[in-house]
Amino acid sequence: MSQKTFLGVSGTIFGTIAILHLARIVYGWPAQIGSFAVPTWLSWLSLLIAGYLAITAFNLLRKL
Repeated sequence: MSQKTFLGVSGTIFGTIAILHLARIVYGWPAQIGSFAVPTWLSWLSLLIAGYLAITAFNLLRKL
């Protein structure tokens, strides 16, 4: 797999994850793993991390 392909795929995946976390926050969707109810603040943190990774991947792709 070339570096361009890797950056494009990873940027798209992380961007999709960020959008889904944003949708969970906006619409108030519940998330549960086993008996653990995932708090909304964890989605905020995940949104920031996934968004950063997506933006970084697309910026690196643009520089190639």
